Amino acid sequence: MSFLRYLWWPFAVLVDAITRLRNYLYNIGHKKSFRFDTVVISVGNLNVGGSGKTPMIEYLIRLLSPHYKIATLSRGYGRSTSGFRLANSTDNARTIGDEPYQLFKKFENKIYVAVGEQRALAIPTILNECPDVEVILLDDAFQHRAVIPQFSILVTDFQKPFFKDQLLPMGRLRENRSGVSRADVVVVTKCSTTENRTLDAVRKSILHYTTKPVYFSAIKYGQPKPMGPGKILTPGVVLVTGIGNATPFVHHIEQHFQVHKHFRFEDHHRYSKEDMNRINKEAGTNSIITTEKDMVKLITPELDQIVQQANWFYLPIAAEIIENGSEFDTMLLAVVADKLKLVTTSGNDLS
Repeated sequence: MSFLRYLWWPFAVLVDAITRLRNYLYNIGHKKSFRFDTVVISVGNLNVGGSGKTPMIEYLIRLLSPHYKIATLSRGYGRSTSGFRLANSTDNARTIGDEPYQLFKKFENKIYVAVGEQRALAIPTILNECPDVEVILLDDAFQHRAVIPQFSILVTDFQKPFFKDQLLPMGRLRENRSGVSRADVVVVTKCSTTENRTLDAVRKSILHYTTKPVYFSAIKYGQPKPMGPGKILTPGVVLVTGIGNATPFVHHIEQHFQVHKHFRFEDHHRYSKEDMNRINKEAGTNSIITTEKDMVKLITPELDQIVQQANWFYLPIAAEIIENGSEFDTMLLAVVADKLKLVTTSGNDLS
């Protein structure tokens, strides 16, 4: 740890005190929490930035949607609207946020996609407007203590696990590492190895903080897909990313293409016409490959015309459980089935 980071130590102590007090007030009931008459599954993390939450949400959708009607709910970070909003055909990445719109485009009418800053208010609205919903997936909600989920999944990045991180502003943790104990299961995401010795060491480190099951997932990449007709995939490519951790994406592309340049933007970057024209000019005749998350921000009416002027592609991804995957699936399906049996014999519990 650099000397400069030590200068932030008093502020990290303050963050720790504030978050511990907040959690304590929720634990003793001084701050109100709500439980709802449907199955609510939370996916979140301890740190700020990308940890693979959206791929985990997508995994749960693929697992559960053949059996149950699913709705996703997130804050809709970076959107131009506010309040509750149920996604429809007039929406885009700016009106509901890039990640919710990614889910909306990817799964279309298979699921409902909603955004709302106040989850405890948004959930009753979902159940009122979509009475067939059986499971609600809360995205980035681990610190949203106002809602009590029936099951909580905490994800942590294999390259940047929470047990090696520090509290803000010394590191990237939103709360103390001990917060992991609230999760029902921990999933280590974006794993770059399947070596048992390495995975066992990571599991052992996590089990210092919780006794709950630990699973491992990796990103499975598809083939680049064109963002319009007449696109030509060339051996040399230019990369464009606006995600929390672009390293796995870049590493995968480098294994299959010659990367001439990488335009690296901040997470949730809102692309401008100037950005797009500069990228197109730098790329020349080379293909441009971006992430699935970035793609949904580039298909807006004001940017799509510029996209069509160059060879733009995006890389689809999917999460997969690389160790004991069938065990994880069986556990989740059993949890949902058991919770639904309980809610059919009881009414709403808003206590």
